[in-house]
Amino acid sequence: MPGVRVVTDSACDLSDELAARYGIDVVPLTIRFGDEELLDRRDVSPAEFWRRCEASPVLPETAAPPPGAFTSAYERAAADGAAGVLCLTLSSGVSATYQAALAGTALLEGRLPVVVVDTRSLTMGQGLMCIATAELAATGASLDQAAALARDLVARTRVLGVLDTLDHLQRGGRIGGAAALLGSLLSIKPVIEVRDGVVEQESRQRTRGRALDYLAAKVVADAPLERLAVCDGSAPDIDAIVDRLRKAEVAHELVLTDLGPVVGTHSGPAAVGVAYQLPRR
Repeated sequence: MPGVRVVTDSACDLSDELAARYGIDVVPLTIRFGDEELLDRRDVSPAEFWRRCEASPVLPETAAPPPGAFTSAYERAAADGAAGVLCLTLSSGVSATYQAALAGTALLEGRLPVVVVDTRSLTMGQGLMCIATAELAATGASLDQAAALARDLVARTRVLGVLDTLDHLQRGGRIGGAAALLGSLLSIKPVIEVRDGVVEQESRQRTRGRALDYLAAKVVADAPLERLAVCDGSAPDIDAIVDRLRKAEVAHELVLTDLGPVVGTHSGPAAVGVAYQLPRR
């Protein structure tokens, strides 16, 4: 009989292959180009999204899924005979998705136990939590055990990124403490991090090459790691940073995914994201 089902949202940047491998149900956010609305990864792939960004005269926007979209995911789990649902959402500090996932449980009318956890993260920081909890669930772990692991991983997950510009973050209202960088955009390549659930300035680097070197060195210095993922936001130099990061000691295989439309809307093109989990100390 199926055990605990992991549900998440498309800000996790799990590929379709990874989601299928681990039995994770991904609820899409909405991407808007002007008046046109598209469901992330259903109506628009990451590759198509970046092509649209190059051609569009307006920056895209994102919108959280409605509560009913989460209810439908919970109902699919119930129909499959799942013992419960663990729903892991992107940070409530940058999106209303967590609140929508919670509201979706009320519409379920108690037909299946559901625990919703705010990952305080996004992109593959969130995605790696989904993989870890899905692996645990596959061993027959209970909903409480899977939820406990998710909450433990919140404090042990790091997400950093190198951006070509802060323009998308600024216009999207997700810039947080990184606003301090705006006065010197012409002379720096920003390194950002997700800290306490919001996007903050991590450091200032003079060139993109230095920023990527700094990012790789920081990850390697934090090793040994439990899990590590690299997110490619249509970056021309992604192979070089992946090669650097393969030097980090990691318990699981390095995961390479595309930076999808949800996070890409706010990062802009040529972004490189790194997510990793520190071991328990």
